[in-house]
Formats: sequence, C-alpha cells, structure tokens
Amino acid sequence: MPNWQRIAEHLRRHTGVSEALGAVSEMSGGGINTTHKLALGNVTYFVKTHHASMLGMFEAEHDGLLELQGAHCIRTPTPLLSGVVGSAAFLVMEFLNCGGSGNAQRLGENLAALHCHTWRENSRERFGWRRDNTIGSTPQINSPSDQWPLFWAQHRLGFQLNLAVRNGGHDLRDKGERLREALPAFFSGYHPAASLLHGDLWAGNHAFLPDGTPVIFDPAVYYGDRETDLAMTELFGGFSEHFYAAYRASYPLDPGYPVRKNLYNLYHILNHFNLFGSGYQAQASDMVDRLLSEL
Repeated sequence: MPNWQRIAEHLRRHTGVSEALGAVSEMSGGGINTTHKLALGNVTYFVKTHHASMLGMFEAEHDGLLELQGAHCIRTPTPLLSGVVGSAAFLVMEFLNCGGSGNAQRLGENLAALHCHTWRENSRERFGWRRDNTIGSTPQINSPSDQWPLFWAQHRLGFQLNLAVRNGGHDLRDKGERLREALPAFFSGYHPAASLLHGDLWAGNHAFLPDGTPVIFDPAVYYGDRETDLAMTELFGGFSEHFYAAYRASYPLDPGYPVRKNLYNLYHILNHFNLFGSGYQAQASDMVDRLLSEL
C-alpha cells in the first residue's frame, strides 16, 4: 500500500497548497497499474501507482500527456508530478469527471487534427520520439528514424516478435521474420506523415466529460503513421460510425489502409501475448499468415 501521507507531501510542495490529506479511494479499471482518487482539501486528484522500478513508465506517460497537450487538439488530463515513495512509484494528474456518452463526431475531428501535428527535421519526416516509453508495461523503443517501414520493422514488429519467441511463440519465428523482411511491400506508393499518435487508442483509453468533450488518456506517445491509431480503434471495438465518418471527412484515408491496419494491429496482439499469455498466440499466428497471403 502506498504511503499516501508522503505522496500528499510531494503534492503539496508541487502545488503550493497546504490542505490536509482527505479521502483516498481505489478506482476500478486499472489493468496494469493501481489507480486511486486522492483529495487534498476540496481538490481531487487521480493517482496511479506501481512498483518503484516502474517510475520510468510514469515519467514517460507524464511527458506523453504534455506532448499531446502541446498540440492543442484534444483534451487530456494534465499530469502534475511523478516520483517514488518507499517501494511505490506514483503519477499524479488532474482528476476528470468522465462518464457516459459524448460527442463522437468531435472525437473523430479532434483525432484528425492531432494527426496533422507532425515531426519534421531538415525537411524530413522523423518517426519515433525523443524518449522511449511503454505499451502497457512492455518497453516501447522510439529511437528516431526517417524511414517508417524500417522503424516499424525494427522497433515495433521486430521487437514484439523477438519477445514472443522468448515467451514460447516459437511458431512465429520463421514466418514472422518473412513478414518483417517483406514490410516494404505494404508501403509501395504510400508515404505516411510522422503524425503525433496516442499510441494505445482502444476504447478504454477515451471518454467524455459531462458536456460531451472528448478526452484521451493512458497514451503510448510517438510520431508515426496515423493509420496505427485508427487501426487500434477497430481492434477491440467501442468507437461509433459517427467517429469514423468525422475522421474520414477531416482527413481521408489511403486506399491501402484496410490491409495495413492488420499489420499495425498485429503489434498490439503480439504485445497482448507477451503481457497476458498464450490466449493470444493463435490470433497472432493467424494474423501473420493473412498478411503473408497479401504479398
């Protein structure tokens, strides 16, 4: 159990307030981290905790939320501070009262605007980010590259395939390598911009404020092909047709997206296999087979 008094001391120093620690209550829905509401006086904060060794994960999430906020395209909770008390790492952020339905059309428009925020240096696209982070609790390598297929082959697909083989997915070794070597074929005539991405945009990582304003959170930020965010919204469902129609109207998709979305979602299914076990192995193997059949 985290030492809430010490976390409150850190928060008081950061905010300059002097109110006493009030109620602390655990929240549901934290698949990787433990989540709580914490009150100082009449202000409520949202706090994530994990083992102290995971501080880097929280520091990267803090920076990722700031990166998203800096684009001024879509609402996110404001991160306040991260640190370690005893054996627990923590991340404190603004508490947002989310729940219920909201403006799906606006969510699509906001996401399209976010994807128009790109990273270029010396007139070249730069894929990746200035720091590594995590996807779930799995390391996500963001070493910058000016070649998107190479970045995806090395730091996304290749990284997860290597983990999967070490975790018992031996049937993925040879055909996964064939897919990795054939990646350029999926990008013939298609040159994506280095868009600012949420990076882990499943239904559980978005919500709406009471006035209908869309909010996104729990990011795995980097700059890459915007199709990766769209693909994940389709992986587990939970996004309405109003969302997709508004996105496409704001930023039309390339005709090759229906094939590439399976390539991009393979990354997340492999990550689920590496995080949660063999229940995802057959799905990953089938996805590799279907992608190879497209060549």
